[in-house]
Amino acid sequence: MNDPRPGPLTGAGPRSGSLARKIVVLTTVVAALAVALTGLIAWQTAAHGAEQRERDQLTRQATVLSRLPVLSEALFNGAQVLAGPNGVQLAVLAPDGAVSGTASPAVDRASKAALLAGKPVSTTGILGGREVLLVGQPGVRGGAVVLTEPYSVVTENTNQIRRNVIAPLVFGMLGAALAGALLARRIARPLVTAAQIAHRLADGERGVPAPVDGPRETADIGRALNVLDAALARSENRQREFLLSVSHDLRTPLTALQGYAEALADGLIEPERVPEVGGILADETRRLDRFLGDLLDLARLEADDFRLDVAPADLVAVLSEAAAFWTGLCARHGVDLRLERPDGPVVVATDAFRVRQLIDGLVQNALRVTPEGAPLVLAVRAAAAGGGAALQVRDGGPGLTDDDVRIAFDHGALHERYRGTRPVGSGLGLAIAHRLTGRLGAALRVEGHGPEGGACFTVSLPSAPAPDRDAGLPPAPDRDAGRPPAPG
Repeated sequence: MNDPRPGPLTGAGPRSGSLARKIVVLTTVVAALAVALTGLIAWQTAAHGAEQRERDQLTRQATVLSRLPVLSEALFNGAQVLAGPNGVQLAVLAPDGAVSGTASPAVDRASKAALLAGKPVSTTGILGGREVLLVGQPGVRGGAVVLTEPYSVVTENTNQIRRNVIAPLVFGMLGAALAGALLARRIARPLVTAAQIAHRLADGERGVPAPVDGPRETADIGRALNVLDAALARSENRQREFLLSVSHDLRTPLTALQGYAEALADGLIEPERVPEVGGILADETRRLDRFLGDLLDLARLEADDFRLDVAPADLVAVLSEAAAFWTGLCARHGVDLRLERPDGPVVVATDAFRVRQLIDGLVQNALRVTPEGAPLVLAVRAAAAGGGAALQVRDGGPGLTDDDVRIAFDHGALHERYRGTRPVGSGLGLAIAHRLTGRLGAALRVEGHGPEGGACFTVSLPSAPAPDRDAGLPPAPDRDAGRPPAPG
């Protein structure tokens, strides 16, 4: 069966090819272009170099001959001057303008005039129907010496240079391809290793160490994979612990419901105890309903289509409504509910319903741990600078340790830690409050011990949150369903 996962290097299907192959092809193409450009330049400069070398050689010879006064006397007295190597031929220009020697037909009028004026000449000419190089040097006692060489010598030298260039160019291209292959292997090896580790992590394996050596970029990939491995392990452990906690919290009321239901079905409950058992069943049912409601709220907050209705809201009015709702419940538990508010309104652009839902969740959590006779404070104040406002829920309960503060908003963390020593709820209340605060564009922080001795939760609301991306959706149904139930 074919593996549908992406290829180990490119992240695409197998048709995209491997990174190593692409690097080899790329380096070979770059090397080929460089070699071709170098060869083209060398090919063009070979002719110029060969010609310049021959001209320089003729110039040196002409300079030496021009300093020999006996040469011109021998030529004009009828002596024979033999041709030199490579077909080099000689002509002598007398001070009176007469030209003698085997190369004399190549000396044109312009060259003769320049030489008689004492200027060296380096040009081309025609001798015996063939093109020749012509170099002339003025003599020390007047006149000049002219040397010619067939241009075919330059052509032969040019071809030799070009033949000598071909082999280095070919070997250079082969070397570049080999270097590209080695480079590709070196670059691709850590990426292949990282891809293999990523696949193992995706398959659920944990504790897979990734190497952090090599170049900085590959070392960064290794460190990122190690961080991802640790984060996945922590997340899965938290999920596992959360599921265990959820299953425990569900099993306890279900066990009670099942036991009393079976007892009622078997007629084991005395008639006078039926109302009592009915009350127990109702309490356990409400407990299950609260727990499932918290799970549903958390799921809604995590959804992309969560909606906010942003409008100007007076936080003093919102907090006063919440205080009026919770006053009777606090009095029933012997808790002194206090309200701290400014004289005037504190207006921000937010979703007042969601702010009330957030306050209710924090108050319910605080009331659960606040002992009889202790205070529970709701406070609101305008921000000192930059607009916005701050809401506080403070209690006189046992407070939180520094380690508690660090994990306070993790799913079920405090619930698991204090389920045997303090009254606890579903373990999701603070996680819901934290997620809801983020949706409001606000910030929620907690202090382990506030002015009343217990925990202090502070919600910092901006003057206006960013527009919600789902603002065009229809209103959410049954908004009152978000109200928390009265604490039991």
